Amino acid sequence: MSSRHNKNFNDQPINWKIYQQLWPYLLEFKQRVALALLCLIAAKVASIGLPFVLKHTVDQLNTKDTPNELILVPFALVAAYGLLRLSNVLFGEIRDTLFGRVTERAMRRLGLRVFEHLHALDLDFHLNRQTGGLSRDMERGTSGISFLMRFLVFNIVPTLFEIVVVIGVLFYNYGISFALIIFTSVVVYVAFSIKATDWRTQYVRQANQADSSSNSRAIDSLLNYETVKYFNNEAYEAKRYDHELANWEVARRKNRLSLFALNGGQATIIALAMTSMMALAAYQVAQNKMTIGDFVLINAFTMQIFMPLNFLGFVYREIRSSLANIENLFNLLAKNSSITTTPSNTHLQVSRGKIEFKQLGFHYRADRPILHNVNFVIEPGQKVAVVGESGAGKSTLVKLLFRFYDVTHGQILIDGQDIRSVDPHSLRRAIGIVPQDTVLFNDSIFENIRYGRPEASNQEVQQAIELAHLRDFIKSLPDGHNTQVGERGLKLSGGEKQRVAIARTILKRPPIMVFDEATSSLDSQSEQAILTALREIAQGHTSLVIAHRLSTIVDADKIVVMGQGQILEQGSHDQLLAKNGAYASLWHTQQRSSTQGNNHG
Repeated sequence: MSSRHNKNFNDQPINWKIYQQLWPYLLEFKQRVALALLCLIAAKVASIGLPFVLKHTVDQLNTKDTPNELILVPFALVAAYGLLRLSNVLFGEIRDTLFGRVTERAMRRLGLRVFEHLHALDLDFHLNRQTGGLSRDMERGTSGISFLMRFLVFNIVPTLFEIVVVIGVLFYNYGISFALIIFTSVVVYVAFSIKATDWRTQYVRQANQADSSSNSRAIDSLLNYETVKYFNNEAYEAKRYDHELANWEVARRKNRLSLFALNGGQATIIALAMTSMMALAAYQVAQNKMTIGDFVLINAFTMQIFMPLNFLGFVYREIRSSLANIENLFNLLAKNSSITTTPSNTHLQVSRGKIEFKQLGFHYRADRPILHNVNFVIEPGQKVAVVGESGAGKSTLVKLLFRFYDVTHGQILIDGQDIRSVDPHSLRRAIGIVPQDTVLFNDSIFENIRYGRPEASNQEVQQAIELAHLRDFIKSLPDGHNTQVGERGLKLSGGEKQRVAIARTILKRPPIMVFDEATSSLDSQSEQAILTALREIAQGHTSLVIAHRLSTIVDADKIVVMGQGQILEQGSHDQLLAKNGAYASLWHTQQRSSTQGNNHG
């Protein structure tokens, strides 16, 4: 691991602002929180009263010649002890039950907030993210929130309060010696726990980082299962995964050994403190300065004080660990999208469907321009195709139209409205797309089609299936509409996936259609069937077609030829052939390739 990461693991302080961000979630259920605090107070009162009841019980049992009328007192004290013990447990359980709803709702709210924020981030973030690591960070972050909210409110502050009360009780009843031993041991224990926990947090972070890296490696490899098989790289992938697991193993070992050092130090401090307390109490009893009941009380209070103290060490360790897990979650929320919206953004009003690309310029990096001075218009109801060599910037136009990125220069107008001034959701509702690579969810065919408009009725989905010519294919499947398509739709062929994409777009009913090389990966027979379906659904709609094979767009109203991010020429198929320019050269090259392919066939 790099030195930069190690510095981050070692030196980064606790981000206490996280608590400020969590506080509003506590206030959603004010009454529940108030009742839980009352139960907490009642449980602590019962807990502090237990040693006194125990002391009087022992003293009563140790008294010789007890009068007959007082013979029932020890039994009454034992009953009181049992009642207090039961009250302590019951109030604690009620407290946890009441506060459980608060923590669960907070996890739900924050988990949803992160999920929505991730969808609001721009495409650049999602192209650079690692799916496995991101999902693991979300999982650990929400779990850490549950721990923080529960133990901060009901363990740290109450434990410190109980320690203060017990020290006061011991000082008042038995002098400074016992109180000083407890106070000193608590200070040493807390100081050691904080110092040691801060030291070992680096190993917790390293273990988490290694866990995320190995998980990302596994998911990335499994998502690309077919590619691994094509290149016979199972052993290579296993080696890379084992390398990540080896890093995880080393990090976990360091984490475990550091935990041993921490627990061992804490146990030593507790053992010394308890031995000192009991030795002093035994000496006082031997000197007849204390009763056996006092000895039992001192023992009970010592055990009672060190139980939460031991728990305090655990809570602090877990809080540091949880904060380490939550950091990435809040860092995700702190990320800003380059696609910004303001309250002044209006809803896109599409009346005719005219699209204008005006003096368009775009780059991912300033030293590598992608598009330069692109100007063309798609009139309402027209079908305009954009063609050119790979890397000419064709698909970038689609990303800009959907506003996955903002243009660097110029404008994109829809019915005279700059798409940067409208709400992105209303923009994307107005555009339907059949992409080159249709990615489906691991669900049924029916639900994948319904995804085009989730609120659509079953009848509307069935109509979309008919219009996309999917009915016969679906009937041929053993499970019909309920057939599962597999991860990313891998159980379907390219043509079948494209038909599902067409059905989705039909169901969405957008005024503007985009076809991004929708048939480039299909065989000739499937291509012709899909082209027929595309022409049917594009009728009456403004259409932008990104194409590689020129034979698929000869019927376009206008063809825009691009090269190196610029428009080389534009016109109809016949006009461009007559010009004998870039389009004619591409056309003749593809025709020769097609003829040679047919001759070889």
